[in-house]
Amino acid sequence: MISDLWYKNAVIYCLSVETFMDSNGDGVGDFEGLSRRLDYLAGLGVNAIWLMPFQVSPGKDDGYDVADYYNIDPRYGTLGDFVDFTHGCKQRGIRVLIDLVVNHTSDQHPWFQSARSDPNSPYRDWYLWSKKKPANADEGMIFPGVQESTWTYDEKAGQYYFHRFYEFQPDLNTANPHVQAEILKIMGFWIQLGVCGFRMDAVPFVIAEKGADIKKPKEQFEMLRTFREFLQWRKGDSIILGEANILPKDNIKYFGDDGDRIQMMFNFPVNQSLFYALASGDTEPMVAALEQTREKPHTAQFGMFLRNHDELDLGRLSEDQRQAVFAAFGPEKHMQLYDRGIRRRLAPMLGGDQRRLELAYSLMFSLPGTPVIRYGDEIGMGDDLDLPERNCARTPMQWSDEPQGGFTTSDKPVLPVISKGPFGFEHINVAEQRRDPESLLNWMERLIRMRKEAPEIGWGDYTVLDPVKPGVLAIRYDWRNNSVLIVHNLKPEPVEIHLDVGCGEHGNLLIDIADSESSEADGKGRHRLLLEAHAYRWFRVGGLDYLLRRTEL
Repeated sequence: MISDLWYKNAVIYCLSVETFMDSNGDGVGDFEGLSRRLDYLAGLGVNAIWLMPFQVSPGKDDGYDVADYYNIDPRYGTLGDFVDFTHGCKQRGIRVLIDLVVNHTSDQHPWFQSARSDPNSPYRDWYLWSKKKPANADEGMIFPGVQESTWTYDEKAGQYYFHRFYEFQPDLNTANPHVQAEILKIMGFWIQLGVCGFRMDAVPFVIAEKGADIKKPKEQFEMLRTFREFLQWRKGDSIILGEANILPKDNIKYFGDDGDRIQMMFNFPVNQSLFYALASGDTEPMVAALEQTREKPHTAQFGMFLRNHDELDLGRLSEDQRQAVFAAFGPEKHMQLYDRGIRRRLAPMLGGDQRRLELAYSLMFSLPGTPVIRYGDEIGMGDDLDLPERNCARTPMQWSDEPQGGFTTSDKPVLPVISKGPFGFEHINVAEQRRDPESLLNWMERLIRMRKEAPEIGWGDYTVLDPVKPGVLAIRYDWRNNSVLIVHNLKPEPVEIHLDVGCGEHGNLLIDIADSESSEADGKGRHRLLLEAHAYRWFRVGGLDYLLRRTEL
């Protein structure tokens, strides 16, 4: 069972082929370059690589405007290069997840071109049309301030077409059984080429009813069961990791009461409250979010993350909480985006302070779920706020202090490599950090190893303990008669706590997983712990007894 549910205790690494490594000097990353860096990723300790879109695309939305689901953008290589990559991953025990972007296509996709050209086209009903502009066309935009409407008039079709996202991304009519069959075909194609699962983009919109006459769209959850069944018939351990920024009460609808829909979802409520905790030192909203998202089937899992390729969406925080996060991490207007989020990478948000970065990553890795990190996180890459919208946090990987950060030999990279300043490639790069035993990169390798050696986090039940002191988060995980305790101090000053682990005599001894220091309880069964500012401690509860119990697994 454990081997089948590999995602329960994994570490996922997200990257863009376009900006990871260029092998031929044209300024664009490619699969051959990525394949050359697989040993680096294997050494880092990741279990799975999540690839952002790489199919044929006009590139108006970083590849999320797909024009051909069955081919590679020629800038990145060929299908043969892709198969070489997935084979290399398999050799190293790394699984491959890819983005599945099926809520919409590019307006350059042959399906849409056929649909707009002929009302009798077989693809006409693959999209959504209206003779008149719907009354609610100015509502529900995903990119307010940039996007003006969700319905755009097409001269050739003589009608308006629906697009939840940009106007060059017409929505697919996913209720159409022919469209659903095509989605299954797309998944089957990539599974056959070595893919182990999909990060499904914009899941709530994929399964929602669509149309000019629909005012309150209902979700078609049976679609998720269909996708799940198909994948497991084709490849039993393949998964769907859903992007669904939904209310916690709806989580079970996406997982399924019996765990028969999608296996994983990103935990957006915890992500947003985590940033509020980092900004304010107040952990109560995060504890509440953890409790609200506790319920899930045994086979389901949350994806835990800090920053990703999009903006940091703060839309579910209260206005006061959101303003506190803005003030701490994005105080200037050009750092914010879509009236709801921050477009910066984590390292500049935290001022490049490695102690605070370690606290943030330790916290994320120790939350109940599977950690998902983004390329460059492991070295503390920065951002380029001169680039538009979300491109500021999508700059090329910084490998060395060579020109263009070692990403390419071209003097015209696909996006500018961050240069000069504290986050420039001259200072922040893989080569330099590999030589420094105290670097963030080497610390991240140790953290990943430590997380994988604590399967209780991925598999077990958790209890948030009462540390008495505000700003301190203490979580105990229990699984198969083993327990781990992880404590974080989010305050900028030292704190002393007296903690009852709650495991009876078994909890009288704590062994620090990182440095093997022990803590023995006093006569009342309480541990006295001194935490420095922004400090964290990972403990194995029960000490050496754990090693004996491990032989039973």
